[in-house]
Amino acid sequence: MLRLTDEIALVQTVDFFTPIVDDPYLFGQIAAANAFSDVYAMGGTPRTAMNLVAFPIKKLDISVLQETLRGGLDKIHEADAILVGGHSIDDPEFKYGLSVAGTVHPGRVLANRGACLGDRLVLTKPLGTGIVATAIKKGLASPAARDSIQASMAQLNRRASEMLNKFSPHACTDVTGFGLLGHALEMIEGSDVGLVIDHTALPIFPETVGFAEQGIMPAGSHRNRAYREASVDLEADIPRQVMDVLYDAQTSGGLLVALAASEAGRYLDELHSAGMDNAALIGEFVEQPAGRVIVR
Repeated sequence: MLRLTDEIALVQTVDFFTPIVDDPYLFGQIAAANAFSDVYAMGGTPRTAMNLVAFPIKKLDISVLQETLRGGLDKIHEADAILVGGHSIDDPEFKYGLSVAGTVHPGRVLANRGACLGDRLVLTKPLGTGIVATAIKKGLASPAARDSIQASMAQLNRRASEMLNKFSPHACTDVTGFGLLGHALEMIEGSDVGLVIDHTALPIFPETVGFAEQGIMPAGSHRNRAYREASVDLEADIPRQVMDVLYDAQTSGGLLVALAASEAGRYLDELHSAGMDNAALIGEFVEQPAGRVIVR
């Protein structure tokens, strides 16, 4: 965050990745929505965006790039931001994303740390995009499962972020490649609070748990488990496939918000009223064990 005036601070982010879907227009929308999420998680309003493209010009038809950029541009317009340029290179593997600049009041900048004892944790989108996307690549997911994750990944976190202006969140982040547990642990690292997550309250996309039972997982999810498992305690006999969902590497996931107990329920009600029916209250920040997550 860079303070420009007493009323305006600048926030910036960048994100890009390889295609997660076959449709290039949809890929552009998802990649753009994912890039905007960091600004929304900071409480910011996106203002400008720049395209980042690595494209195998000799391997793929230029129409693939054109459709991807069209999808990204439509999402930029939906965010009421402006495309101000970008950069492209010839590369063996196609990648696309955005560099985004946004503004926020210096006193309203949200960090991914700062949750307080007694806060509740709200998640605004379901989990399982990594698992279901892997199942889609194997030809196993139903059209309904495919459509549900694709619509979610292409959805901006704009409304969920803007609604926070009516509340006083203590911490906020977006759930992406580190999985729910990875990002949740970031919220309490080095702090004097821990976090209890209720696995029965988790919103999960249809078919996700069944695919996890079959061992269908993206490689990033296995890395997440290996890196974070030592910081997670289980208070019940949690099925392994449910834990797989908690470690699942997400693309363009929801916001993860720490709010006082007096505000969390009202925020959740507003999310539901706005059509975000899958938003859920999934946990509570506790005194012990500090810096660790308990799943019960």
